Amino acid sequence: MRKVLEAEAAAILAVEVDEHFEEAARVILECQGKILTTGIGKAGHIAKKFAATLCSTGTPAVYLHPAEAAHGDLGIVGRNDVMIAFSTSGKSREVLEIIELSSHLGVTRHIGVTSHPDSSLRDCCDIIVNMGDVEETGCPIGMTPTSSIAVMLAVSDAIAMAVMESRGFSRREYGARHHGGYLGRLARLDNV
Repeated sequence: MRKVLEAEAAAILAVEVDEHFEEAARVILECQGKILTTGIGKAGHIAKKFAATLCSTGTPAVYLHPAEAAHGDLGIVGRNDVMIAFSTSGKSREVLEIIELSSHLGVTRHIGVTSHPDSSLRDCCDIIVNMGDVEETGCPIGMTPTSSIAVMLAVSDAIAMAVMESRGFSRREYGARHHGGYLGRLARLDNV
């Protein structure tokens, strides 16, 4: 267990924050539509969590499952939307396909979050947020995406918090969007 925790922590700390992180945050801030997040498999779970975090911190966002998109869910796509695609390998066919199709429906910018240097995602996105060369050293067989998914989550949280701070999003506004549970109660304590 300690080995996994150390591997994930080291992978997160190895991420080089460059101008693409800031550019991604700026594009999200300036979006005139909504933010669409997408990814498949474990990266899809991170994309879904990123959309939820954006929503609760003042940025309208929705997760679009790439396989379901091919069966009508592309109807959620609107003009001036921005799409953020999560894929460690950047080679998932469904993710690459949804990027192409969404551009025909008015998505203005595509942001890719990926790790592999030969990622096809790098060729079809305007901005690439690079996760770095993540090795799965926490997995005994080197296959289970532990470190890469931890990095993906940390990167998405960092972008979401930068957007929230730049927006000047307040605790009161947070409480208005997240009024349930423990966090809702905390956020409402100073909301008369």
